[in-house]
Amino acid sequence: MPKMKSNSSAKKRFKKTASGEFKREKANKSHILTKKTTKRKRNLRQATLVSKVDKKSVQRMLPNA
Repeated sequence: MPKMKSNSSAKKRFKKTASGEFKREKANKSHILTKKTTKRKRNLRQATLVSKVDKKSVQRMLPNA
């Protein structure tokens, strides 16, 4: 039986919390920032949790997390 490998891109994007949820960063923070409001950019800084519908696919990508 071969080793179970984690998805390398998912390793860089998601971290597992103590309660078993997955933490992620928000999108739309890398470029074209001049037209976005300061409030919007500030709110994009905070990390958030992966939604319920996506949790299963993230778990599949990170079997050893």
